[in-house]
Amino acid sequence: MTEQHSHHQFERGTDGPKVIVVGVDGSDSSLRAAAYAGGLARRQHALLAVVYVQPVMSAGAALGAPVAETTDEIAEDLIAQIRDAAERLKGIFDVRWEFHTFRGDPYNGLVKAADDLKADAVVVGASEQAGHRIVGSVAVRLVKAGRWPVTVVP
Repeated sequence: MTEQHSHHQFERGTDGPKVIVVGVDGSDSSLRAAAYAGGLARRQHALLAVVYVQPVMSAGAALGAPVAETTDEIAEDLIAQIRDAAERLKGIFDVRWEFHTFRGDPYNGLVKAADDLKADAVVVGASEQAGHRIVGSVAVRLVKAGRWPVTVVP
């Protein structure tokens, strides 16, 4: 009887993640990551938190207001695409899910998201597309942070 009690205390460790954060940036690999995370969330009965980190351009990088506006428009478009994809995935996987946007660079945005959402696991795509090369190093940095299990989906 006593043994059974102590066993129950450790149950949380064995019953899988409760919040799975997946970082999406509109790339194919990030959408594959979302699909993978969706399947994981369904099997683990976890909440799937789909996170898009909206890039903030540094003052040095911004070439005047029009560029910044364009970036926002692109982001809005991307958010719509990602929402649609998540909506479709939701139908397939029948999971509880939320969509979140954070502003910042991909690494710090995902760290903040994982902390704020109390993530048990983080899933990212290993995109090597032009313009998304940073995601590879984001995955490595997330692993090195050592705060959550990180799954990198090719």
